[in-house]
Amino acid sequence: MAKSYYSTVFEQSADQVWATIRDFGNYTWAGTVSECHIEEGKSGTTVGAIRSARLGDTNTYHRQRLLAHSDLDRSYTYEFCEPYPYPVRDCIITLRVTPISDGNRTFVEWSGTFDCELSKRDHWTHYFAHEVWAKLLQSLREHLKG
Repeated sequence: MAKSYYSTVFEQSADQVWATIRDFGNYTWAGTVSECHIEEGKSGTTVGAIRSARLGDTNTYHRQRLLAHSDLDRSYTYEFCEPYPYPVRDCIITLRVTPISDGNRTFVEWSGTFDCELSKRDHWTHYFAHEVWAKLLQSLREHLKG
């Protein structure tokens, strides 16, 4: 099982960051997502909801199922639905927002576990952390700055 991880600090409060990302169906803060909706009319906080997001100008949709959602912990966990957008299996991802007392800032971490070909493990571990999550969190940072 491979593990990937990325974290950063935001100058905004945890409440402000969480309010922006808490709805699993609201992906407008992610600069690469051009369209997003929750299938079957479920809410973006309902466990089992499936998010369908179109990336950029492509016709490629990524589908992800919400596995856990906690306002108390300011986190949610999800998995990719088939067909997988990447050559990985059993991919479980968590996005978590934690308050930092010093300066009312926020610690945000994105982590995931997955299986893949052993020879590709380093590639996919780096890819998720630095090519996906780091870039999405930079988009969130820009969105919050307005």
